[in-house]
Amino acid sequence: MSQEKPRILVLIGGISKDSINKKLFGFFRDEAKDAFEFDEFDIKSLPFFSQDIEADPPAVAADFKERVKACRGVLLITPEYNRSFPGVLKNALDWGSRPYGQNLWSGKRAGIIGTSPGAIGTFGAQNQMRQIMNFLNLQTMNQPEFYFKFPSELENGKLPGSANDFLKSYIAKFKEWMDKA
Repeated sequence: MSQEKPRILVLIGGISKDSINKKLFGFFRDEAKDAFEFDEFDIKSLPFFSQDIEADPPAVAADFKERVKACRGVLLITPEYNRSFPGVLKNALDWGSRPYGQNLWSGKRAGIIGTSPGAIGTFGAQNQMRQIMNFLNLQTMNQPEFYFKFPSELENGKLPGSANDFLKSYIAKFKEWMDKA
C-alpha cells in the first residue's frame, strides 16, 4: 500500500460547457483533493481513432498515451445518451489500447461515476462501459456503483446532503480500492 497520493487520469464524457458531469467532477475533486492527484484530460481534443494514424499518432494523442502510462488509475465520468455512453469516451479508450498488443489500460485501477437528469442516472451507460473495460483488463471497482439523478437545484452551490454523503462514501471506497493497487 502506497502512502503517496495516487495519480488519477480523469476522463469526462460530457464535453458541453455546462455539462453536469463536469460539475460532478468539480464536487468529486473538491471532496477528494487530499486523497488523489488528478490529471484531467479534455478528451474532445482527441482525433477520431484510426489505424491509419495509430503508428504515428498526432501530438495530442501521443500526449494522451503518455498520461495514460503515467497514471495509476483512471476515473471515467459519463453521461448517458440513448442508454449508452458517449463516443468521445470510447474514442479515448481506443487510443489508450492501440496499436494491438500495446494496451496501456491493462492492469490499471478504474472507477466509473456519472449523473444525468433522468431517473436512473447513468446506469445503462456504465453497464455498457464495464463490458469494454473488462476486455481492456481495467481493474474496475464494482461496488459501490455511483449513478444518480442530478438535482435540479444545488444547495448553495453544493450537492444536497444525501447526494454529497453518497459522493463521500464513494470517494472513500475508491481511495481504498486505489491503495490496494
